[in-house]
Amino acid sequence: MIAAIIVAEIAFWVLLLAGLALRYVARARRLSTLVLAAVPVVDLALLVLVAVDVTRGAPPTRPHAFAALYLGITVAFGHHIIQRTDAWFRYRFAGGPKPLKAPKGSTAEVHAIWREWFRVVLAAALGASCLLIMIALEGWHTPASVDDAATHPYWATLLLLPIITAVWFLAGPAFAGRGDPTRDRQSAKSTGRAAMTLHDSRTEDE
Repeated sequence: MIAAIIVAEIAFWVLLLAGLALRYVARARRLSTLVLAAVPVVDLALLVLVAVDVTRGAPPTRPHAFAALYLGITVAFGHHIIQRTDAWFRYRFAGGPKPLKAPKGSTAEVHAIWREWFRVVLAAALGASCLLIMIALEGWHTPASVDDAATHPYWATLLLLPIITAVWFLAGPAFAGRGDPTRDRQSAKSTGRAAMTLHDSRTEDE
């Protein structure tokens, strides 16, 4: 199962980079759309593989639980990763604006921190749903105690998810504050100057 997860991760990046290269380097937009449309198929294939393995009576293992978490993470973070990678390709190969990080301490940065945590919550919820389905496929049983749950890969992972979510919250949005709007205005001015410089350079090239 670990090998399947590794293959799925490699396939994700190969399809993503190939699709964006076709779009921005080879200018083959239609073909790139087809390749990028195949990216979610990787997650679907892994989901089917896990479901088939569990229904055939495979004993619960840590790799099976990790596969459930991987599916949750890729669904929750996949679109964001694709957007960021697309922005970099557009900047590097198609003359698009340079991707900029939100200024430190700005409201934009605070909003980004909160959005990231919500993605973590979504990933945990999706991972937990997959784990519960796998428990049901295995033959539903409820552990008698926390110690009993800790010895079962699926239940142990379920217990771990709220802890990870809470720690992420404390490390991120809990103490992020509201942000300083003046830093947003400074960033907007810098972005505007960069855009004008890019426009002037293009004009000179023409």
